[in-house]
Amino acid sequence: MPGLALVRRLEAVGFRAWPATSVHYDGSWAVRLTAGHPAKRLNSVNPLDPSDFGDIDQRIARAAKRFGAYGRPLIFRLSPLAPSKLNAYFDAHGWRRFDETNVMIASLDAIDLEGGIDQIPLQDIGRYVDASIAIRDEDPSIKPGLTEVVESIRPPSGMFVLEDENGPVASALCVHDNDLAGLFDVAVRPDQQGKGYARSIVRAALRWAAAQGAQRAWLQVTASNKPALALYSKLGFETAYSYVYRQKGE
Repeated sequence: MPGLALVRRLEAVGFRAWPATSVHYDGSWAVRLTAGHPAKRLNSVNPLDPSDFGDIDQRIARAAKRFGAYGRPLIFRLSPLAPSKLNAYFDAHGWRRFDETNVMIASLDAIDLEGGIDQIPLQDIGRYVDASIAIRDEDPSIKPGLTEVVESIRPPSGMFVLEDENGPVASALCVHDNDLAGLFDVAVRPDQQGKGYARSIVRAALRWAAAQGAQRAWLQVTASNKPALALYSKLGFETAYSYVYRQKGE
């Protein structure tokens, strides 16, 4: 079990770095909803106190109404801050677990930031969003929602894109929050994966963060993404904790 102080810190900077457009608190449960973007991190209930597990049935029902108003499925995101009794409740009532995700952290002093392509951050949010959508082959209709999320980031952030003759190859978003640098939206075009682009753009983003005064870097990666886990481990990242999503079964 990681130190809960570190978990609380990384959860807080994560919320600031990838902000939902609506946040409502039911006790210490952060109900995050975003009409313009379907990402689970932006549309989930996040319990933030292991001792806050009262009135579970009623609070789930209240959250379901909020999610229904947004046309979103009710999803809980459970980190080590979630009450164990809530996990037990979900187990007893047939809620499935999916998309386990590792939160990894590294000291920038311990990462070899040399090598790769030198890159300065983009200043054009529209260009960055277009590149991110193209690399992931996502529905272009999410552009307004993704643009809104990126524009809403309050800490200083750097947007990075690598390109070849066929267009965007890799993207990464780095958010500098005091001594921490969060990496988001790291992606490589499928036909160019395995060629070092991910390592190159991550190094470029972290060089920028180090120049801004960041001392540690952190990121979130799904536990099933073995190539990404291998890359980040080689760079010097270690898993600080994991979280999982829960949703009521059919």
